[in-house]
Amino acid sequence: MYRQEVNNLKMDAKENFPDYTGATNIVSRVLTPEMYVKLYGRKTSFGTTVDDCIQPSINKIDCDIGLCAGDEEAYKVFGELFDGVIDLQHRGFKATDKQPAPELDPEKLVGGELDPKYVKSCRVRSGRNIRGFPLSPKVNRAHRRAIQDILVSALGKMDGKYYSLRGMTKEEETELREGHFLFQKPTGHFLVDTGCARDWPDARGIWLNKDKTLLVWINEEDHSRIISMQKDSNMKATFARFCSAIKQVEAGLKASGKEFMHSDRLGVLATCPSNIGTALRCSVHCRIPNLSKHPKFTEIIKGMEMQWRGTGGEDSEAVDSVYDLSNAARLKKTEREFVQHVIDGTNKVIEMEKRLEAGKSIDDLMPASCK
Repeated sequence: MYRQEVNNLKMDAKENFPDYTGATNIVSRVLTPEMYVKLYGRKTSFGTTVDDCIQPSINKIDCDIGLCAGDEEAYKVFGELFDGVIDLQHRGFKATDKQPAPELDPEKLVGGELDPKYVKSCRVRSGRNIRGFPLSPKVNRAHRRAIQDILVSALGKMDGKYYSLRGMTKEEETELREGHFLFQKPTGHFLVDTGCARDWPDARGIWLNKDKTLLVWINEEDHSRIISMQKDSNMKATFARFCSAIKQVEAGLKASGKEFMHSDRLGVLATCPSNIGTALRCSVHCRIPNLSKHPKFTEIIKGMEMQWRGTGGEDSEAVDSVYDLSNAARLKKTEREFVQHVIDGTNKVIEMEKRLEAGKSIDDLMPASCK
């Protein structure tokens, strides 16, 4: 009798509001008890609730954002919350603002070949999700398997090979790991909280072209991540390959009656709202032993609207003073504009490094925020 009473108990939505005591994430700053009550009873066609979307903000109250989308509809069904978070995360993007149309044109780049003395490699990558399927928080095994089949079929006419994480040989695994192509089971709080590690490694894999310059991850954080790489300083060639790959995969999807998720207002849609717009990260490995020792190094890079990571990516150390430099934003500019931003920013970084090599001041080259 007691069990039945508990199971049938109807609790008021306000009683279920999260405890955000001490929280610093963006969700805790946007979501009010009144908004929560308003959104509490809503569901998308895949069953996504507001609690599904805010779970990362509860599990780790000191994370950056704390919001995820269970599917494409979540961006509209819980629009009040997503719009508020997007506005803060992207430093101003009102509900009336609109992402520019995609621009995949490498011929418009200026100065696409960087100084090889400093730039050791280039990379352009972006996530893409298939319309009609849920995202990581609500995706199940059948969904992932269907997504894998659709993407492998779309990639079928391109010159490369698909390696299933479950079906690859030990030799293939070693080769992919040594080439830094292999992605691992997620351990970070956001990826774990949003279900990216669930049912691992079922329906996960990597498509790699024969030249090992184009890579497609399937069913990691998003349905796919398309990555163009170049072991030299030619960013234009890297972006050209990326643009061609996006167009070829889109054509392959269209042949099977599918398409990527895309919003006229928000652009590319992703599991994490930090990646909407273009979802594009353009980066270079740049050797800067002098600038990296400057007391304002982090401020300089941030002031240029870029970000730095170690040689091995996020949370890694720089090896031989080689830093990963990339665009900080994903929204409000086109793909071509973000790549151009990284080209221009990298050239400015190199100019600073040359000045410091010669024992000269870089004060006049610093962003206004650092002066």
